[in-house]
Amino acid sequence: MLSRLLPSFVMLCVASTAAAQDDPGWTGEIALNGAKTTGNNDTTDVGLAFKVNKRSADWRHSLKGTTDFGRNEGSTNKRRYRLGYKIGRDLAPRVYSFANLDYYSDDFGAFKHGYYAGGGAGYSVLIDKPTLWRLEGGAGYRSQKARLQANDVSGLASRKEAFVSARAYSDLEHHFNERVSLTNDTELFYSDIDTFVTNEVGVTSQMFESLSLRASFRVETHTDVPEGREKTDTISRIGIVYKVH
Repeated sequence: MLSRLLPSFVMLCVASTAAAQDDPGWTGEIALNGAKTTGNNDTTDVGLAFKVNKRSADWRHSLKGTTDFGRNEGSTNKRRYRLGYKIGRDLAPRVYSFANLDYYSDDFGAFKHGYYAGGGAGYSVLIDKPTLWRLEGGAGYRSQKARLQANDVSGLASRKEAFVSARAYSDLEHHFNERVSLTNDTELFYSDIDTFVTNEVGVTSQMFESLSLRASFRVETHTDVPEGREKTDTISRIGIVYKVH
C-alpha cells in the first residue's frame, strides 16, 4: 500500500509546487501518513492529506482533503475519503463571512457517506504569533447515510438522514519557536437527530525548509449511530509534511 501512495505523494508535491509558482497566492501542505485507527475500524493504514489556502485583498479560499487505505491479509479493511472547501469574504479586520461544503465517504464506518453545506461568520480572536486563534459559527444542511446491521428490523442495508444542523468551529495554532508548532482544531455539528464532534491535535517539527514531521491524534464522536456501531473513532497519525510555498 505504501508503495502505491508514495509515488502519488511525490507527484502531488511536484505539481503543487509548480502550481504555487504559477499562482503565488496559493500556499499549504501535503502529507504522507501512517495511522492507527480504533472504533468502527481497528486498523493500521496509510494515507495522504492536503490543505491549501489562498488570500486576496478581501477573499479567502481553503481546500483540504484526506484519504486513508488499509489492508489485512490481502483484504481491504479501510477506505475513507474527506474533502472540504470554504470561501470567505472579509467584513472587518477580524471579522469575515463564509460558505463551506464538506463531503466524506467511509466504506467501513458507521456512516457510508455524507455532506454538509452551509455558511456563517468567523472572528479572528488572536492574529499575531506565537498564537493564532479563529472561531466560526453558522448553520447549514447536513445529509448522511447510516450503515445498518444485516439483521436490522427494517430489512435495509442503509438509511439516509437529512436535517438542518448548527455548526461551531475553533482553529488554534501556537508556535513554540521557528520550527515547532501545535495545532488544535475542534468542530461541532449540532442537531436533534445526531450531533457530530471532531477534535484533532497535532505537533509539527520542521526538519528542512519544506519538509516537516508531524504527529497527530483525532477523535470523532456521533451521539446517535446505528445499532451495533461505535459512537467514537480515533485516528493516530505520524507523517511527513511537504510545505507548498
